[in-house]
Amino acid sequence: MVYISSLIPLTLALTASSVSAFLSPKISVASPTIATGSRTSVLKASPEDNASSNSEEPLDCLVIGGGISGSTLAHNLHANHDLNIVLAEARDYLGGNVISHETDDGFIWEEGPNSFATQPSIVRIAYELGIDDQLVFADEALPPWVNHNGKLHPLPKGQGGKGPKGQLELVFGPNGVLKFALVGDLLSWPGRIRAGIGAFLGHAPPPEGKEETIREWVERILGEEVFLRCIDPFVSGVYAGNPETLSMTAALPKIARIEKISYSIGWNKWGAIFYGGLKRQVELTKERKADPPAPEWPEFEYGNPGSFKKGLSTLPNAIKKELGDVVKLQWKLTKLEKNSETGDYKATFDTPDGEKTIAAKTVVSTAPAHSLRNVLDPVLPGAACLFDKVREEIDRVGIYHPPVCAATVAYPKSSFKDVELPNGFGNLQDLPGFGSLNPRTEGVRTLGTLWSSSLFPGRAPKDYNLLLNYIGGSRDTALADLSDEEIIAEVDKGCRQVLLKPDAPKPKVLGLKIWPTAIPQYELGHSDIIQELEAAEKKQPGLWVCGNYRTGVAFPDCVTFGYEQAKKVKSFLDGDTEETDDDASSIEEPQTTGKSEPMKQPFFATAKAEVEEKKLVNV
Repeated sequence: MVYISSLIPLTLALTASSVSAFLSPKISVASPTIATGSRTSVLKASPEDNASSNSEEPLDCLVIGGGISGSTLAHNLHANHDLNIVLAEARDYLGGNVISHETDDGFIWEEGPNSFATQPSIVRIAYELGIDDQLVFADEALPPWVNHNGKLHPLPKGQGGKGPKGQLELVFGPNGVLKFALVGDLLSWPGRIRAGIGAFLGHAPPPEGKEETIREWVERILGEEVFLRCIDPFVSGVYAGNPETLSMTAALPKIARIEKISYSIGWNKWGAIFYGGLKRQVELTKERKADPPAPEWPEFEYGNPGSFKKGLSTLPNAIKKELGDVVKLQWKLTKLEKNSETGDYKATFDTPDGEKTIAAKTVVSTAPAHSLRNVLDPVLPGAACLFDKVREEIDRVGIYHPPVCAATVAYPKSSFKDVELPNGFGNLQDLPGFGSLNPRTEGVRTLGTLWSSSLFPGRAPKDYNLLLNYIGGSRDTALADLSDEEIIAEVDKGCRQVLLKPDAPKPKVLGLKIWPTAIPQYELGHSDIIQELEAAEKKQPGLWVCGNYRTGVAFPDCVTFGYEQAKKVKSFLDGDTEETDDDASSIEEPQTTGKSEPMKQPFFATAKAEVEEKKLVNV
């Protein structure tokens, strides 16, 4: 049973940024269109302007796509490596699906991701951009809640203690694993016993020659009940996906790896999963102590939900301000070619000023897979696997992006159920938690509801609760056929089933955003697609086709990618063509603090001279 305490926090690390990650913050470039403009100009690099047409020298790097991945990559190439670049984005803003709003009557809300699971790379970039004073973090003791049988059940969580104290809180605390196992009623006793056997004694070995789905993996190790009531709602949180088609090793590699670690313990012949989780936790602690965050960064806790005071858009907005003319908005990529004589790349864009082309020594695309069809054919025909690869076992062609809707509504606090929540968390009207998730077995159409006004200060007037609801996904594609009014009706119905009194007033609707092609699904056969893409990529040095279908869908994945990929680009330009183990294209991303070599004269040195050095938390 205790293994659930390892499994859920690991899953939360993947979801908190985007259950939060219901919407990948990295989907940023609209589907390209063929240019029809009559004017054409060729943009080359010059010391005065990264997109000047006066020099014959090509850019060091062209970044295609201004979502969180592309934006953070451009920041690192420009500020930390002093490279001559252009960041081209098809939309009229940076940030992709990260869109924050503030209303005159005191609501701050998001159209996409709501928060991130705090990692060093995020704190670092906030410090570099001078926005670290805008960081906000949730109360570490706030749990996620699961709706089951007409009741909200808290999942195990510590109380914010550090080091050994935090581990003891997680096991023995008032909302710890021990209480969850012995007193909580989310799982039946047969379900608890089955999970305990898999956690402490052992389980059936993985099938030979077969790629397991998330459901198959969890049921083999912990049983069906744990899957249905604990894991299935989190899968909806990460991918808005179907755990019966999602690949365990591709979608949740960090968790899948724990089984291998379990078997690596000599005496643990039956692979009891708890001991592998414990060993990995010890390894993580050592890794973080060996490579701690820089002392000048703000204090933070690994994995704790975080955001900025005015919303997540604070980050891409700061990058846009920093980069200035390096950013080219409303530039839609129509063609990418390679000069066989020079080895440089030439990209053609449809822009508000007509057709333009850019020459660059290297190109990194962070555009979503569905926007690249036909665009890369002249230079990388192997990339067609992203949208043409047939996977008969799941009846899928290419990488699937299901529709997801983010609906933000508010209700008076007095309209919420006046009930006391278990484990001393207080009254439901105060919404003490991260949010509520709905297993598919509960008959609630909304995948989950984030309690936005409880997470961070200043998100709503004091007499209101603000709720960000996600609905749709690969198991509810009919969402795309609903009107806005019908979607709000479904969201309101779900809130009434789980949170509200029967006589609650109609919701105050703040926003409704339908993402037709939202989170890429890491389904069975996904790893084969990525391997084909990598093989094609090796034939075109200096070109990287990256996206959240390749490097992870969560907000921290995207920010960390920006640091790691920038080092690869710089290494290539310096003539170092050797492959490294920390390939940014790997599905199982490396553990990293997001540090890079010091800059000779950091751009933020003047602005941050007054920053007080703080003692950081090592976990």
